[in-house]
Amino acid sequence: MQNESQKLSVREKIGFGLGDTASNLFFQTTIYFLLYFYTDVFGISAAAIGTMFLVTRIWDAVNDPMMGAIADRTSTRWGKFRPYLLWFAVPFGVIGVLMFTTPDLGAGGKLIWAYITYTLMMMVYTVVNVPYCALMGVISPNSMERTVVSSYRFVLAFIGMFIVQYSLVRMVEFFGGSKASPKGWQYAMIVLFSLAVILFLITFFSTRERVKPLQEQRNPFKQDMFDLFKNGPWMLIGFATVFQLVYVLIRGGSIVYYFDYYIQSREVSLFGKAVTFSSTQLSSAFMLSGTIITILAAMTTKWFCKVIDKSKIYSGFFLLAAISTGLVYWVSPQNLVLLFALQLVTSFCMGPVSVLQWAIYTDTADYSEWKTGRRATALIMAASLFALKMGVALGGAILAWILAWYGYQANQPQTELSLRGICLAMSIYAAIPAVIGALLMFFYPLTNRRMMAIETDLAQQRK
Repeated sequence: MQNESQKLSVREKIGFGLGDTASNLFFQTTIYFLLYFYTDVFGISAAAIGTMFLVTRIWDAVNDPMMGAIADRTSTRWGKFRPYLLWFAVPFGVIGVLMFTTPDLGAGGKLIWAYITYTLMMMVYTVVNVPYCALMGVISPNSMERTVVSSYRFVLAFIGMFIVQYSLVRMVEFFGGSKASPKGWQYAMIVLFSLAVILFLITFFSTRERVKPLQEQRNPFKQDMFDLFKNGPWMLIGFATVFQLVYVLIRGGSIVYYFDYYIQSREVSLFGKAVTFSSTQLSSAFMLSGTIITILAAMTTKWFCKVIDKSKIYSGFFLLAAISTGLVYWVSPQNLVLLFALQLVTSFCMGPVSVLQWAIYTDTADYSEWKTGRRATALIMAASLFALKMGVALGGAILAWILAWYGYQANQPQTELSLRGICLAMSIYAAIPAVIGALLMFFYPLTNRRMMAIETDLAQQRK
């Protein structure tokens, strides 16, 4: 590997980004549909699933940093991180399909199946995504170039989101006849996870690792962990990530419930003609319109970064997203125009937030190496992935417990109390963690100017 600072080809940037398209075929399904699948398709109570989301994180506390340490110490002719995309793409696909397979079991058996398959899926997600995230830290030694790579990555990640939002329910209904068909979910997942396997392999074959540590160190794992927790910038973005994903899971996971039970079918005037849209059509349009705007916003991130520090962009847009999300609580179910307008504002704000999150993480890896003389890119990314998964678990658990607290009953007309809970989850409750995450990043110290100085020092030391 050579520490070259030349710009990466568009081919390599796209090839790298397709890895996140693959990941998001699963991850976006988790955000928008997993709780619904467990409650309304598999028939497990919301409270039990909420507990499961948190209990399974206990193992992640061990295996995420362990995977980071393993990846940092991997040495092959393909590099440290790329080989895992080759080795574990197929297990990722197989276990993903099993997770959405619904064997004919009793209530206890269903819950055990959910625990086992969900835990296995989170493990293989870690094995693939820790090295994948770390790969962005070594694909180029230049911070701004990594920001551009992150923009490509998240445009392609949002395309994965678009595929899920547009096609998943349609495939479920095509294969199974209804949105609640177990067979439809299994067959739809076979299609999505087969595509994910192919995309991971494309990423493996189209990328290279260029950044080599200052020395081929063999640091004790304990030393790596000590460095991580003394890395103040990482701690800030790590906690912000937890709150960011809590926000995303509460809001995203509420959408299907919100439209199915609160908005329901609505008559809309189009070109002077009244057209009735089902709740499924409306929720799909709601998610897709947001995704398109998010993709466009992600593409503008590099221009914002030329004049404003990354952390300030992240913080400012996240705070605006919190405000537009909270306002949804006061939107009546008849006012679809205002509801969709707020969705577009929120989605635009979340574009730069998602792009900059991982670019900031790679900066914290450079900062750690500059400060300590030791580089542990994969461990930093593993810890970051743990923060992300903790946010996913907390967000999913909080949403499930909100539904249970307000008396939600699957596939039944909802009470006034349960509808209020769904509306609060879609708005006020989701906005709270967004505000906290935005405020944390106001204190992030690595400005663009400081990162340029750190890169110059590291380049001289590597020579």
